[in-house]
Amino acid sequence: MEAPHNSPAAETVPEPAGATDPDPVGAVPEAVTVKLTVTSPEQMQDLGRSLARVLAPGDLVMLTGELGAGKTTLTRGLGEGLGVRGAVTSPTFVIARVHPSLVQGPALVHVDAYRLGGGLDEMEDLDLDVSLPESVVVVEWGDGKVEELSEDRLRVLIDRATGDTDDERREVTLVGIGARWAGLREALA
Repeated sequence: MEAPHNSPAAETVPEPAGATDPDPVGAVPEAVTVKLTVTSPEQMQDLGRSLARVLAPGDLVMLTGELGAGKTTLTRGLGEGLGVRGAVTSPTFVIARVHPSLVQGPALVHVDAYRLGGGLDEMEDLDLDVSLPESVVVVEWGDGKVEELSEDRLRVLIDRATGDTDDERREVTLVGIGARWAGLREALA
């Protein structure tokens, strides 16, 4: 059984060099933030399908949220929206799964970095830097581990009520970092 831990979405992320305004999701230059409320697993999957419309080969998506927050559900929607082969399930015990495209689009590389302790050095064996240019790479628990892969990345922070509750509501914060994500708000409208 895994030990309980605090929600990474609630932690303060160190401020990158050049940031001028402290923000709990890590203020950065050229960052676009979109906040959404999702009230069911079906809506989380729908959000994934909507995000898939704006994703392109070379995109790095980092998912952060407590266990059970909906990271894999969101990724399942991304897979459906990208038209990839295979059921998108949590890659916790295999670390990474590659889902090839069935529609001549980019493959989806789904990584779970929860069990990986170090930074990018420990993840080198996964060859994410080789996969990234022609794939969409989604990394659960990637904060502090994969940022070096791309200056442009999409951070998705999923916050949920904790404790003894059946509240399905999730607060989702999308942070598009870098010039690639300048039109994120408009693309999702």
